[in-house]
Amino acid sequence: MRVVVAMSGGVDSSVAAGLLAEAGHEVIGLSMQLYDQRASPEAFGSCCSLDDLQDARRVSLALGFPHYILNFEREFRSTVVDHFVSEYATGRTPIPCVQCNSDLKFQTLAERAVGFGAAAVATGHYARVVFDEDRRRYRLLRGVDAGKDQSYFLFSLTQEQLAHALFPVGHLSKADVRAHAARFGLAVADKPDSHEICFIPDGDTAGFVERHLPADDRTGDIVDSAGRVLGQHQGVHRLTVGQRKGLGLATGTPMYVLKLDPADARVVVGPREELGRCDLRASQVNWIAGEPPDGPRPLTARIRHRHHDAPAIVTPDGDARAAVTFSSPQLAVTPGQAVVFYDGEEVIGGGWID
Repeated sequence: MRVVVAMSGGVDSSVAAGLLAEAGHEVIGLSMQLYDQRASPEAFGSCCSLDDLQDARRVSLALGFPHYILNFEREFRSTVVDHFVSEYATGRTPIPCVQCNSDLKFQTLAERAVGFGAAAVATGHYARVVFDEDRRRYRLLRGVDAGKDQSYFLFSLTQEQLAHALFPVGHLSKADVRAHAARFGLAVADKPDSHEICFIPDGDTAGFVERHLPADDRTGDIVDSAGRVLGQHQGVHRLTVGQRKGLGLATGTPMYVLKLDPADARVVVGPREELGRCDLRASQVNWIAGEPPDGPRPLTARIRHRHHDAPAIVTPDGDARAAVTFSSPQLAVTPGQAVVFYDGEEVIGGGWID
């Protein structure tokens, strides 16, 4: 069949395209231009750059399929960057990769795929999708390589999107992917993975947010859980729940950010033992099956990408909300991050921590 492959210029998406072409599918490579390459060539880091677009083009030439670059500057700005800035300004800690992967990459590429007459959209994500014949629905599963699993970033996919989604490297390890790239003779076989936020290559998140917000005074008090003032901060957007360094406090005991209160420009801190929480509430919850469980359900829940999921009771709460109660305290439950629910290997759903 004809398949559109989202090509980032990295080894994973390149091998995904190569495996599909090798299997006899008609592959069309699409890459996203996310910013004005000529006006600000230094704006992006080790992904989404002009070099990455050129790598994607070279891979398509080597493997013998057409490649197109699509201008997604406006969509990327509104869907990812503006959301990122507004979340930090309100004391939340966003995950731009979720918006980019699900809301931008899948939704927009699926729409473009129709114009190409393609039946599916493929990416280089380490995840798997299978069709459950008994339940007549699609299931999203973890990638086989636990160290590279990216199912956490895909919790917002719907049944309609999964019906047209392919993850050709989801059953492979990273070493296997690089071996396939070498077998195909691709120059990206040894290309390093990208890790930083692509539009903040220098890692200065606070500086980036400040450049995109009005120049207001954002200083405020740092207080303990009893309300005693311990110091001053330079803006809630400079801090996140669980942070210890950079507080500038001399209390004799290591202090961690427990809560951000942007309305009062206040940051609440406390010792590590006050950082654990057993409960959270999530909004904008997506249930992969298309509908929530009938009631409370024992699952595991992951509160950030690099966090191990932990046993929890997940209770749907109407209007795309859920309450999550962990069997043991979880450190640094952070508003703005995603909580993703698993039943073994299967992603049940997920939402945004409030």
